Amino acid sequence: MLLAARLALRPPPLSLFLPDRIGRPGLWVWCRPRCDGVMLYFHGGAYVLGSPRTHRALVAALCLRSGCRAFMPRYRLAPENPFPAAFEDALAAWNGLIGRGYPARRILIGGDSAGGGLALALLGHLCRAGTPPAGAFAFSPWTDLTLSGASLAGNAGSDRMLPASRLAEARGMILGADDGLGPAPPPPPAETPAATRDARLSPLFAAFPGSPPVMIHAADTEILRDDALRMAGPLPNARIRLGGDLPHAWPLFHGWLPEARATLDETAAFIRDCLGPAPAGS
Repeated sequence: MLLAARLALRPPPLSLFLPDRIGRPGLWVWCRPRCDGVMLYFHGGAYVLGSPRTHRALVAALCLRSGCRAFMPRYRLAPENPFPAAFEDALAAWNGLIGRGYPARRILIGGDSAGGGLALALLGHLCRAGTPPAGAFAFSPWTDLTLSGASLAGNAGSDRMLPASRLAEARGMILGADDGLGPAPPPPPAETPAATRDARLSPLFAAFPGSPPVMIHAADTEILRDDALRMAGPLPNARIRLGGDLPHAWPLFHGWLPEARATLDETAAFIRDCLGPAPAGS
C-alpha cells in the first residue's frame, strides 16, 4: 500500500512532513499554512492497513487548499491491536493537541473510510464530553460495523475499490477474533456481536449533543454509501454530499480525478468556514 501511494499519489510541491509524537507517534503535514488552526486527520484502511505516510499526499493537498496544518497519528492497527485500540489512540492524539496548547475551537477532525468513521466516533465522544471541535468531515466513512446498510449488497457489483465480501472478515480482525461469518453476506443486526454497536466503533449509533458543523462525502456507487447517508439520523444538520459513479474515498486520487479535486476544494472551504479568522492575540 505504501509503494502504491508513493508511485501514484504525490503531494503538492513544498509540502513538509515532520515526525512527532502527540499522544501517539505521527506526522505533521505543512503546506504553506496561513492560519493557526490544525486538522487532526485519521487515515483509512479498514483499521488493518495504512499509515500517515500512505495518506500524506491527500492531507497535504487539503492543507494547501485550506491554509491549515495537520497532524496524522499512527494509530494502532488490528488484528494485533483490536478494538478499542484505534479509538484510544485517536483520543490520545486529541488530548495531545490540547496539551500542546491548541484549543478545541481551533481543531478540526477528519478522515477517510475507517478513518472517517474514527473521526466521527471521536466527534461523538467529544460532543458528549462537552468539548466539541470546530468541525468534522469524512470521506466515504465506515460508520456501521453491524454491516446493515442496504448498499453493502446493492452496490457490491459497482464498487471496484472495496470488496463487500471482505468486510465481515475485517470486522472479525477488528474485534480481536474471527466472528464466524467469514465472507458470507452480512446477517441482520441482532445476530452481530454486541461490540459492533459501540459508539466508539460505529458512530451511526452515537449521540452528538451540541455538534459543530459536519460534512460527509460518499459516492452513489460505493458499498459504504448508506453508512454515510444514514448519519443524517444522529447528525440531522450534517452536510451530506453524494457523488456519482466514483471510487471509494476518491479524494485520494486528486492527481487524476477532477471530481476528487472538486471535493477537496469544497472540503477546504468548509474547513475555513469552521475555523474562521484566527482569534485576536493568537
